Amino acid sequence: MVVQQILFPKIGKCTERELYFRTDDEKNEYLGRRKTVYYTGEQKITFSKGARVSFDTYFNGLTVDKWFKYTIVKDIYLNLHLKGQFRIVLLNKEHINDDVTEKIICEKMVNAESEQEYDIPYNISGRGMYTFKLEALSDDSVFYGGAYCGDADENKIRNVKIGLGICTFRREKFIENNIDIIRNEILDNSESPMSGHLEVFISDNGKTLDIDRLQTENIHIYPNRNLGGAGGFTRDLIEMMTHNQKYNLTHALLMDDDVVIEPESLIKTYTILTLIKDEYIDAFIGGAMLRLDKQYIQVESGATWNGGYLDSLKHGLDLRSCEACLYNEVEETTEFNAWWYCCFPISIVGPDNLPLPIFIRGDDLEYGLRNMKKLILMNGICVWHEPFENKYSSFLEYYIIRNLLIDNAFHCQWYGAKQLNKTMFKHCIQEIMLYRYKNVDLYLQGVKDFLKGPQWLMQQDGEALHKKIMESGYKAQDLDNLNMPFSYPKYKSNNAVFHTKKTKLKRNLTLNGLLLPAKGENVVSMTAVKSPQTYRMRRVMYYDASARKAFITERSIGKSIKYLIKTIGMLFEISFKLTKAQKVYRQEGLKLRTLEFWKGYLEI
Repeated sequence: MVVQQILFPKIGKCTERELYFRTDDEKNEYLGRRKTVYYTGEQKITFSKGARVSFDTYFNGLTVDKWFKYTIVKDIYLNLHLKGQFRIVLLNKEHINDDVTEKIICEKMVNAESEQEYDIPYNISGRGMYTFKLEALSDDSVFYGGAYCGDADENKIRNVKIGLGICTFRREKFIENNIDIIRNEILDNSESPMSGHLEVFISDNGKTLDIDRLQTENIHIYPNRNLGGAGGFTRDLIEMMTHNQKYNLTHALLMDDDVVIEPESLIKTYTILTLIKDEYIDAFIGGAMLRLDKQYIQVESGATWNGGYLDSLKHGLDLRSCEACLYNEVEETTEFNAWWYCCFPISIVGPDNLPLPIFIRGDDLEYGLRNMKKLILMNGICVWHEPFENKYSSFLEYYIIRNLLIDNAFHCQWYGAKQLNKTMFKHCIQEIMLYRYKNVDLYLQGVKDFLKGPQWLMQQDGEALHKKIMESGYKAQDLDNLNMPFSYPKYKSNNAVFHTKKTKLKRNLTLNGLLLPAKGENVVSMTAVKSPQTYRMRRVMYYDASARKAFITERSIGKSIKYLIKTIGMLFEISFKLTKAQKVYRQEGLKLRTLEFWKGYLEI
């Protein structure tokens, strides 16, 4: 049986070749030699004599120790489709002592006048990565693809059917693209191993999808109240749970709407689940988040709730190198996987075990902390997602702190007034120094609303509350609509005060220059600004380079003093009210995750 397909880059998904294969052509170009490997976007590679291609990559290396650890697969062999003369080298690579070791398992020479299949066994129970490289011994030799295959006891192969749940809000292009990919390569492809083993559930929070075009026998679309990601994903889970007698699902897989999917990630997830050992039957399977703009950079592969705060694992890895791929497979303690791609047994979804209604940010975290016992991560299971640092939304100030407090009330009970006061004071002072007074208001309101307890949350109209929060934050506008000239050189130059002990002391003593006369204007990044960039500035333009929009804040000594006093006042309120609010959440907040509550909340 096929364990893992050999993949090629493809327009519309990913064109970063070094995630799939590596050649000597870059070196040849540097040395003035002719190109030797030809890849034109077709699912094949054409070789000139002497050309070499390696497949020790993110998508095409096989993490053999994880397959042996978590599944019943055994006796791995390589199946290749070739034409021409080739030297095939099977390799085993490991990451040991911060270095990559390589061991040749076997070599094989082939000569095929037409396309032929070759099965080559690895014949070892190795660790690390199984991989291979090809060297052409004649011109016009062609590699058509292949797969890693293995044997397994047919009596132990599980019947698996996955419910793919997507929550969307006005992301029509992303949804249509991913649905087209899934239909073409899985749902309508009788040769796919997942054919007949996938149902798609889409909660349409914006009620903008073309249902007539998208809905099929296996794709179900539900117009839904806009209650954020929590409301959308919960609607998907409710539909899966309440109608599972019809669908016969074994697993739920939740996936963001604004991603690009490699369908092999779905197939690989399915394959693992069909072969999973008994002791890991309750495991979650997580997908990594890779950047959509730099497709080889990993944002996160699993995470921990470290001291009451999120800690992303394997952040910033450049997955074009074999060393990074091997390090990426080193297993660490993980506590949750975000819902940009997260698969778990449908059996954990019950009428008393649904997500919390916290709109956005933290719903996946809380559900993972509550239910996940083991997380399986593997190279090649991923989505491409726009990185969060490229996006700025002022209203998130409210949700980030409120939902952090809700999550910690359930899962980090030692997180108390001391920790919150330190975090809140530091953050609010920073926002005051940046003249982003609306953000201080949103942040303090988030704390206040948490202190009101779960009953307050249960009584809220989630849509109305979100609309109010959205209106309270800063809104980026077209540059033509702003009464301040935009200067790209000024934006790129940073314009921060030079950091010395003396200047830092001066900034601190004068509240970042608030006690000194203002002296100008600056243009800064909306997502990566620091207080030295706003030192003594009269006005600051916050620019979003991706959207090419901005908003402006103005220095106000009166507002700065006002919000400093409000922040200090909240310190005292937290000291008196936090412990009680946390206790009430733990006692009464369980009602928020019930089917009865959610049916009323979603009005279904």
